[in-house]
Amino acid sequence: MLALPIVGCAHRTEAMLAVATGQVTTSKVDMLVATTRLPAENPGVLFSGERADDISLSNVVISIPPDGNREVGAIQWPDSYPGDPLKSFVTTKAQTISETRVNDWFKRTSGPRRKALIFVHGFNTTYSEAVFRFAQLAHDLKIEAAPVLFTWPSRGNALDYVYDRESTVYSRFGLVAVLQEAIASRDVENVTIVAHSMGTSLAIEALREVAIRNHGVSPKIRTVVLASPDIDIDVFRRQVVEMGPKRPAFLVFSSRNDLALLLSKWIAGDVDRLGGVDLRENQALLAKLGVTVIDATDVAHADPLGHTAFAESAEMLNALAQNVLARAQSAPRR
Repeated sequence: MLALPIVGCAHRTEAMLAVATGQVTTSKVDMLVATTRLPAENPGVLFSGERADDISLSNVVISIPPDGNREVGAIQWPDSYPGDPLKSFVTTKAQTISETRVNDWFKRTSGPRRKALIFVHGFNTTYSEAVFRFAQLAHDLKIEAAPVLFTWPSRGNALDYVYDRESTVYSRFGLVAVLQEAIASRDVENVTIVAHSMGTSLAIEALREVAIRNHGVSPKIRTVVLASPDIDIDVFRRQVVEMGPKRPAFLVFSSRNDLALLLSKWIAGDVDRLGGVDLRENQALLAKLGVTVIDATDVAHADPLGHTAFAESAEMLNALAQNVLARAQSAPRR
């Protein structure tokens, strides 16, 4: 099982170098990237898997090949630098942005409904992998919202599970700051958070801290999507209860065929992970907590571990988009 994620995890050391697309017409994802990673010496990597003392902000733009040249849910990595924008994802901009310019970015990208989509990636993910995955997700969901990526210090190595898990704990201050910035912005009225795998624990802990600081989670945060959540199911229940009654709705993508979560369960001393159990047995509890479940057990997708169906399956992407849209159009919480 460990060998499976190692095989597809070669480092893309030139992926973040900016490419000029010229006259080629492609879709662009203009994202704000906040990270607690340490800057890398290699400009094609930008940020390493080590921990920084503070948050770094970047404005990154990723070009997506035309729809006729790719399948929904697929990330097409360049075979070599600079890459062909008609055939692969390429970076067209990767620049540092100051905190004072963040509100200008939100104003430019949040759309008429002033929405923001915040993504927190999972275990075993490099900086460029997080950026390209979020670009694919934001593009394929077709949700008009300011795309914000929070990327924490993962070494992108399947054998560094404990380091990655502790990096999520270390990075809570960074995600809290990003959430507070989005909540405070006049150009943001509706926030959706999508967190994957190990990143779900970070997202829930950050929301819990925001709730404690502010006597509840802001009504701007409507929906929190937990995709294949690598969270102890009892800890999750406790975290949600401690947010208090002023909390967002939760949407959980689970699968009983998720091999990555089976391994995580073994590492955690045979304690069930929220995303890897039959949640139909916990319907009463989940309903009380405001949790909706989408079962991805039987969904076809390319991941041999069954861990990324939420982003790679057209069926799951459509379900995610429809749920987020429905909640975005509902009245805000009070």
